[in-house]
Amino acid sequence: MSTTTPSQTVGPFFHFGLTDKYAITDLAGDAAEGERIIIEGRVLDGEGAPVPDCMLEIWQANAAGKYDHPEDTQDKPVDPAFRGFGRCATDVDGRFRFRTIRPGPVPGPGNAAQAPHILVAVFARGLLKPLATRIYFEGDPLNDTDPVLSRVGEGQPRRSLLAADRGGGHYRWDVILQGDNETQFFDI
Repeated sequence: MSTTTPSQTVGPFFHFGLTDKYAITDLAGDAAEGERIIIEGRVLDGEGAPVPDCMLEIWQANAAGKYDHPEDTQDKPVDPAFRGFGRCATDVDGRFRFRTIRPGPVPGPGNAAQAPHILVAVFARGLLKPLATRIYFEGDPLNDTDPVLSRVGEGQPRRSLLAADRGGGHYRWDVILQGDNETQFFDI
């Protein structure tokens, strides 16, 4: 009689495999242009417990709204002192922290201006594929007309994408993996 081996996910291995060499939590060098910000928060499961073996990757445009990528053909300057990519493992309390700059608006579908945002991939135990989401900034006037954010709808799904302004360039943004307050994730 043969039996099927149950499916299993990889991990948790992020703390083991994410050495200082691969952890990039400071995206803005001293000479980088733009408003310096800190984004910090926690990754929580559906019951509100911290997820200590999670990794977040972020990508963003520079202060001028330009990605340092060959497919970004906008006539805007690339900032050599700014790294538009970061990676951070959560700690035992599910906390993460990135030091970066506030991104500029970039063109979106139909060339409509997108509100300043940061792209996020969430890797965690139990996930066969990373989850994709975005961080927008609470109170930004372009949020009301952003072509992606406007498709999310009102209420909790929209609020889950807004980093709360704590003053002094500090923003709070939590990732809730499931449940009533789940972060809005996107199919890509």
